Amino acid sequence: MARKLLFGSLALAPLTIALHFLFHIGETADFVLAAIALVPLAWLIGEATEHAAHHTGPGIGGFLNATFGNAPELIIALLAVNLMNFEVVRGSLSGSVVGNLLLVLGFSLLFGGRGEIDRQSTFVSLGLVAGAVLLFLVPAIPSFDGDRERRSLAELSIAPSVVLLILYLAVTWYSLRRHRRLHVSDEPSEMKGWTLMTSLIVLGLATTVTAVIAEILVGAIHTFGQETGLSEFFLAAVVVAIVGNAAEHGGAVVVAARGNIRLAAEIALASSAQVAVFLIPAVALLAWLIEPLALSFRPVELMALGGSVVLATLLLYQGQSSRARGITLILAYVGIAVAFFLSGDA
Repeated sequence: MARKLLFGSLALAPLTIALHFLFHIGETADFVLAAIALVPLAWLIGEATEHAAHHTGPGIGGFLNATFGNAPELIIALLAVNLMNFEVVRGSLSGSVVGNLLLVLGFSLLFGGRGEIDRQSTFVSLGLVAGAVLLFLVPAIPSFDGDRERRSLAELSIAPSVVLLILYLAVTWYSLRRHRRLHVSDEPSEMKGWTLMTSLIVLGLATTVTAVIAEILVGAIHTFGQETGLSEFFLAAVVVAIVGNAAEHGGAVVVAARGNIRLAAEIALASSAQVAVFLIPAVALLAWLIEPLALSFRPVELMALGGSVVLATLLLYQGQSSRARGITLILAYVGIAVAFFLSGDA
């Protein structure tokens, strides 16, 4: 029944797009419809990823989900750069890393319960995020005094961005080779599931539509913020980040609830690492084609990023998942969201 409902609710996506572009129903209605439409799209991405994982294994399956799921975040960030709303760019990206490490991973462990996760892959992802946080300090520390948007800080952000991209390519190449060697094909399951090509096509289409829906929702967030009195930084670091991570939230929870906690954890961890060492530096470099972007993260963002890595490392050190660990991660995210709320736009 739930599966049929989700399939039927996929019609909300084209309906939302049509109402937005053809009938101009207003930003408040756009926000509500887009938020609802993202739920079945996230489920579809999770469904396609799980079918693809039958052929590729959980490691590559998690990488595929992270790659497709982060496309809306890249689009959101570049649109915000074009509008010169740099606080939204940095807030949405740092909030995305924190959201994946605490909220997405937390709900995955909560719904998945007890089980084993890939310990080596976990620490590779957490190590990448930790390394990214250290490199972010290069442009961030000088930004604590003076204008955070000055060109010298944008220039200072180039070297860390290039280093992170090289690191990401090297580690991704190694990880994919490792998971390919470890994966043992389960032929009966693969015969019953979608073909790999079908899974990839569905992933691509669902992600494309998700990007359009996310753009509509983000376009309505400013009005929503005015009506609720919430700061742009909070909306970016929490609301926009959650919207951009809709695919990871839905995909990870779906596969975790079905008992595949290994893949669910891989989705959350791979996505957080990909945002930290690929998406953020990629946005910083691509922004030069539009407007220079400084990776001058606030102290509260840096503390949230570093604290998330430390907490996730302590909880996953033994390579075991549990509902208690999931609840701990979720509560930590709530605490960070409160800190983002209190920090305001200052």
